[in-house]
Amino acid sequence: MKSRPHVAVVGATGAVGIEMLRTLEKRQFPVGELTLLASARSLGRTLKFQGRDVPVRELKRDAFAGIDLALFSAGGSISREFAPLAARAGCVVVDNSSAFRMDDAVPLVVPEINGNDVASHRGIIANPNCTTAITLMALYPLHAAFRVTRIFASSYQAVSGTGAKAIAELERQVRQLVAGQPAASEVYPHQIAFNVLPHIDRFLPNGYTREEMKMENEGRKIMHHPTFRASVTCVRVPVYRAHSVAVSAEFERPVTVDAARAVLAQAPGLEILDNPEKNEYPLPLHVAEKDNCQVGRLRKDCALDNGLCFWVAGDQLLKGAALNAVQIAERLLP
Repeated sequence: MKSRPHVAVVGATGAVGIEMLRTLEKRQFPVGELTLLASARSLGRTLKFQGRDVPVRELKRDAFAGIDLALFSAGGSISREFAPLAARAGCVVVDNSSAFRMDDAVPLVVPEINGNDVASHRGIIANPNCTTAITLMALYPLHAAFRVTRIFASSYQAVSGTGAKAIAELERQVRQLVAGQPAASEVYPHQIAFNVLPHIDRFLPNGYTREEMKMENEGRKIMHHPTFRASVTCVRVPVYRAHSVAVSAEFERPVTVDAARAVLAQAPGLEILDNPEKNEYPLPLHVAEKDNCQVGRLRKDCALDNGLCFWVAGDQLLKGAALNAVQIAERLLP
């Protein structure tokens, strides 16, 4: 790839697309030329990048001529249609959807964990599920030291993971309920304000949702750990931004809290915030808009052999999406 590539952002006007632009700018990614692509509905809009207004163009099948790198965040159906076209045009695609994650020919990458897998790409590289990425930021360093066998986890996922309409729904419902009015639900099957929903994505025949199975399936691929097992319950909570996950992990080798803390203290992209006596632990409110994930509530698991419990939180629009994509792109630079 060129040292100053021509970069396209597909889905540029969406929440993750906006974060991709901010992250490219913040990390001083060497953008030689920038193309913003979105649906026809966004024609006429401009977005700021490095102090200038960049017009949004319509995403079409011939839109990738001359583009070196495309960051996709426009949904699985768009990725399935346009990412192969971009790759055939000589563009390297970093895709944020689930379309190619479990494709054996497509690397699924968290740079701090398996960044070297980028080198095996054939034109498309996949970004993992946001909850998986945030969880693995804390789990993988422990796996490398003690070898994880299985986890039991519950996620606490912000409404922004669903999109702008979900944020608006939470805001509207809060106003309605405070005013003594009934809360109307359109995005979610039930009221989300002052409530939690143990339901993210579509239910599968095994009783889990697709979101819940991603932790095991994607975790195996990212960690190169085909026997890894994960029993997960994914929960939507009335938080605007940043996901949190409670994890109970079992390891092959004995693990102590002190040994785990020493390992996590060296992990890139991760901060330890673990001082319960002073009420200091990771909070979605405080990790929102921050690049690093945070881990805390470290303690021995009293129900598992060689077990450890921890709580990890991270901004799913950043490490779970835009930041991870840009970090992958940085690996492609000469």
